[in-house]
Amino acid sequence: MPLIAVFIALVFLYSLVSRLLERTVVTAPIVFASAGALLVVAVPVFRDLSLEREHLLMLAELALVMLLFTDATHINLKRLQSKERLPLRLLSIGMLLTIVLGAVAARLVFPGLSPWEAGILAAILAPTDAGLGQVIVQSPRVPDRIRKSLDVEAGLNDGLSVPFLMFFIAVSQVGADGAGQILGKYIYEQLGMGAIAGLGVGLVGGLLLGVADRRGWMAESVQQLGLVSLPVLSMFVCEPVGGSMFIAAYVAGLAVQAGFRDAGSRSLEFTEGWGQLFAYLVFFLFGLFVARAFSQFSLLHILYAILSLTVVRMLPVAIALIGTKLHPATVWFMGWFGPRGLASIVLGLVYLEEQAHLPGEETIKLAVMATVMLSIFAHGFSALPGIGLYARRVAALDAASPEKRQ
Repeated sequence: MPLIAVFIALVFLYSLVSRLLERTVVTAPIVFASAGALLVVAVPVFRDLSLEREHLLMLAELALVMLLFTDATHINLKRLQSKERLPLRLLSIGMLLTIVLGAVAARLVFPGLSPWEAGILAAILAPTDAGLGQVIVQSPRVPDRIRKSLDVEAGLNDGLSVPFLMFFIAVSQVGADGAGQILGKYIYEQLGMGAIAGLGVGLVGGLLLGVADRRGWMAESVQQLGLVSLPVLSMFVCEPVGGSMFIAAYVAGLAVQAGFRDAGSRSLEFTEGWGQLFAYLVFFLFGLFVARAFSQFSLLHILYAILSLTVVRMLPVAIALIGTKLHPATVWFMGWFGPRGLASIVLGLVYLEEQAHLPGEETIKLAVMATVMLSIFAHGFSALPGIGLYARRVAALDAASPEKRQ
């Protein structure tokens, strides 16, 4: 209770100066993560405060379901096939190479991790965070096609990371000998049944919402609640059939658009309100846990964090963008601004919820914490200066350059 009181007070204080902070390099994740960490340092009683892991994991599970659903609803899939398919390149070649390279780096830095444990770590840190990169995707100084490509990538790659994570967790528990059997069962149960459940909930729910909206049956004040109840409903539908609730929520978010075209704007309104409050809470608690675990971090965890945010992210992006004729400054810009944040925190908690009890669990946990914390500050502090430098470089390009095409 004292912890929640501190958080609510912090939200109030932040709201008072939020517009002023928008003009600085101090982002909301920096504020709330720092506050959580400083709370542990300044008030020793919070170091030993008992936090029910089950409650936090349940909250994380629900959060990821909501995040996947809302991300899927406000993404226009036509963007994947336009503009030399930049988002598609990032989500296919770029993401697969990020997971592979992330796993290779994990094995080199942490030799004690098994290949599957390295895959778990790489999958957790593969998705980028639109919230941490909000300054980038909303800046008019960044070419429209570049910021939209980064926005689409961040909106979809968390959902694409889930199957990899769940598969690596499943195989790590049975070993390589049972990988084929696990893969078949996983594709049928987790992916197949999850997708079917999500498709059913999304199509039926979208159809009903669309009819009710057109006929004026819904009060405007509860339209958002009707929409965001669908991912929760998909969770319950998945339980008896054994499907993945995360896959179901993601597919439901895509399918609901068929019957309810305003799904994207409605869900976005929800995430910008209550969803924003939840994100602040996650970063606040994350900062608290990082401060508690500070003595356990080693130089290896920091090394992996640096590699994850640079080579592991930037090299795959550069390879994915080969042939697009984008200026090297654009390739560097898109490669650097792939922050790790909310999705990685929640995926890390979901991994802990699986209770796989793997030998490398502690290493994975600390590496994820180090990477996300470094990303919060590195990408937050570099956003405005980075936009300024990149904008000047783009301004000097020819009008026919790929960056300036509409």
